[in-house]
Amino acid sequence: MPVRRTHMHGVELPTADFSADDLSARFRAVRHVTESLVVTLSDEDQSLQSMPDASPAKWHRAHTTWFFEQFVLIPHCPDYRIFDPTFGFLFNSYYDAVGPRHPRPSRGMLTRPPTARVAAYRRHVDAAMQRALPRLPAPVQAPVQAIVELGLHHEQQHQELLVTDMLHGFAANPLFPAMQPGWQEPTGSAGPTTFVPCPGGLHRIGHTSDRFCFDNETPPHQVWLTDYALASRLVRNSDWLAFIEDGGYRTPSLWMSDGWATVQAEGWDAPLYWRQQDGAWFQFGPGGLQPLLPDAPVRHVSWYEADAFARWSEARLPTEAEWEAAGGNPAVQEQTGHVWQWTESAYRPYPGYRPAQGAIGEYNGKFMINQMVLRGGSLATPHGHARPTYRNFFHPDKRWQFSGLRLAKDH
Repeated sequence: MPVRRTHMHGVELPTADFSADDLSARFRAVRHVTESLVVTLSDEDQSLQSMPDASPAKWHRAHTTWFFEQFVLIPHCPDYRIFDPTFGFLFNSYYDAVGPRHPRPSRGMLTRPPTARVAAYRRHVDAAMQRALPRLPAPVQAPVQAIVELGLHHEQQHQELLVTDMLHGFAANPLFPAMQPGWQEPTGSAGPTTFVPCPGGLHRIGHTSDRFCFDNETPPHQVWLTDYALASRLVRNSDWLAFIEDGGYRTPSLWMSDGWATVQAEGWDAPLYWRQQDGAWFQFGPGGLQPLLPDAPVRHVSWYEADAFARWSEARLPTEAEWEAAGGNPAVQEQTGHVWQWTESAYRPYPGYRPAQGAIGEYNGKFMINQMVLRGGSLATPHGHARPTYRNFFHPDKRWQFSGLRLAKDH
């Protein structure tokens, strides 16, 4: 598929040169995945908001639909009929340039509109998009295609959030319901964990191809690394059990000050979703409550926990540049598909970064403070969504995502 660069709001964006049929097919496929994630959920399930960081499944479905209505249909399709004027207020997330919005911590109060009306909203927008995509006039075709591609990757982000948010809600239910009945833990790499030497020197970091990326993956730039080593595998549940048994959650010298304060305040003594019953450990996941698998990669740990574990292991977390520079090394296994991997890097802009103008510029740039970078991709990341330059980011105390770690050492 040929690719070219196009400009939107004065900023150069990579975009695939889709035919109208290609883009329509991709649009249908991504939207279908979202709907497939909620087939086991009741209307009551889809209204659940278990904490301010999470959002109801119904809200995720509506918000990702609002994105296409707000940024594609309303500005570029004069004959488009807005489904419901109140939805712009209800389902805007954080775009201040678009206007006021319903408070995030109160999304679970939106029992109205009902789930059926959200489904009707999705059908309405989907039909309008399928009519509009083949008819885009030539002057706006390339920039609008770039917005649609951004919207599809945005929806894939929300697909993963839909899973993690429902998992958090279901974990609070004493019945431990399974969001995905029959789900099994992905198979990890076998064998012992070793440390793989990685050469230092100048390395080019950041997205360089013409395929899609988020703006925070650019611009590409060079970094100087000293020689280092990365663990061949992710940290396992058995490793974490040893940390617990050695008093890891009771030893303040292992923790950053903020992390130790959080451990004390929250009463942490194990990763999120671990349960001990009759002397045995269990873990709650998409398939419900299941026995803890010792050789599975540990997940649902915060940056504070990952950093403390690394210190206990007489190692450290890798920087995001170290992680990316080692991405092509086949000895560094489990680079994606299990957990997002915490790094020791703060989430800050790359040298020369400039956000887009207007509302689209709010997508990443304004969050580049007080958060830590994760790399890789998790078992809940949609197929084809992650790439070696992808920069995920969360605050250091967050652990409801599928977050784990890989150790690093100076070499």
